[in-house]
Amino acid sequence: MQESKDIQLATELISLGARLPILENETCLSRSRLLKLYKEVQGSPAPKGLLPFSADWFLSWEQNIHSSAFYNAYLCLIRTGNIANIEAMIKAYRLYLELCPRSQNGKPILGLTRAWILLRFIDSQLLGQTNFCHPPSRAVKKRKLSNVTADNRHA
Repeated sequence: MQESKDIQLATELISLGARLPILENETCLSRSRLLKLYKEVQGSPAPKGLLPFSADWFLSWEQNIHSSAFYNAYLCLIRTGNIANIEAMIKAYRLYLELCPRSQNGKPILGLTRAWILLRFIDSQLLGQTNFCHPPSRAVKKRKLSNVTADNRHA
């Protein structure tokens, strides 16, 4: 029974963009089973390489805003329900995908791997929460410029 739950969890994580080290950490499935499952779900082999390990990525204003949106949804789920951390992470990430704008290439600013790493960094106190004040002035200018560009395309 646990194996079927792990297969379901791994499938859901893979569909959201999880890398193999995340799957190994969150399930009890063997590496070979995860590799096969990854190929079944994505249609291609799992990417190789280490997960990113830098807290700096979360500190720039745009990434910080997206990380904060995800993390606050995660905290809300943890505080209000009897829910496992991984389940809360998946639900919070799905909510993030629904509500937050994507980058110009159509991908989310905060990928699932970074969301998972964010939770680990906060748990290990490599990152902490502070109140968000104001985006830098260049952020406002960039937003205005992208609105003007979008308006010109529709004209």
